[in-house]
Amino acid sequence: MALDASLDLQQQVREALGRNLPLRIRGGGSKPFYGRTAEGTVLPTGGHRGIVDYEPTELVITARAGTPLAEIEQTLADQGQMLAFEPPHFGPGATLGGTIATGLSGPRRPYAGAARDFVLGMQLLSGHGEIVNFGGRVIKNVAGYDVARLATGSLGMLGVILQVSLKVAPRPERERTRVLELSLAAALDTLHRLSASPLPLSGACYLDGRLYLRLSGGERGAAAACARVGGADLDDDGRFWQDLREHRLPFFASPLPLWRLSLPVDASPAKLQGEFLLDWGGAQRWLLTDAPGDIVRAYASRREGHATLFRNADAGADHRFHPLPPALLTLHRNLKSAFDPKGILNRGTMYPDL
Repeated sequence: MALDASLDLQQQVREALGRNLPLRIRGGGSKPFYGRTAEGTVLPTGGHRGIVDYEPTELVITARAGTPLAEIEQTLADQGQMLAFEPPHFGPGATLGGTIATGLSGPRRPYAGAARDFVLGMQLLSGHGEIVNFGGRVIKNVAGYDVARLATGSLGMLGVILQVSLKVAPRPERERTRVLELSLAAALDTLHRLSASPLPLSGACYLDGRLYLRLSGGERGAAAACARVGGADLDDDGRFWQDLREHRLPFFASPLPLWRLSLPVDASPAKLQGEFLLDWGGAQRWLLTDAPGDIVRAYASRREGHATLFRNADAGADHRFHPLPPALLTLHRNLKSAFDPKGILNRGTMYPDL
């Protein structure tokens, strides 16, 4: 059921602003593990829902923040289309607002683009209590400061996402997954080589001595790519990539802290205690380890990357995200001050002092 609750949400923010009370934005509650727990009273956005505009021929969809992600994906699938950044749900309550606020993308991300690459426009409720619009509903109308993409992945620190316009993409005619038995070093070499080739890759994952390569396109093109890659076909490969995206593979069942490392594709294998799963062709590496956070972050920094304590963090861990250099921290503070001068929205979600 569609419902525009923007004025009610605006009133709640204005009341909190007048009393200088912090608010904790909550959509479907599917990702409470991500980031630090924000201070303040819950501001529920799940009731602000509904697809506002969708024209399949224009490849653009606009929906309110509380719209279930599953509803959007089904609407697109009915027209042979999809969200190309393949966002994870992490629970049945996942909403569009939470998807864009976290900015998380699935296995297709390095080959199709990240969540923010598909954001055309956004309606935002700022910490000033004002409803503002950025970007547009069609690609040619996107102009000015790209605040919509800036807010993507900001975890609600800059404002309450009310509405989003997204580019969508046609679903591939055919997808096949090939599996190659390789060592980690050999898999990295293979991924580095394939990244420079014209193969229609749409997923590349390494786990337990096996390199999984998903190839998308037309029937003939996918078949030719499979022959070139070698290996064996993976049965029920759609299930594998969904389970990877949603962290349902056995690897993710461990109670150990789960780190997300963003590294150059050709970064050398880690000399860290723990278990690794490589996604995004090696650029995203999931690490299960009880090693101290300083050691994990130092490893990522030495390889010009960064590390996020993604899940199973100790309750007292203040730093879930990679520390910011002083200049970048200053920029974050200035942005927060411009959009939310009293700091009432999702205070402390990303960093303790923001």
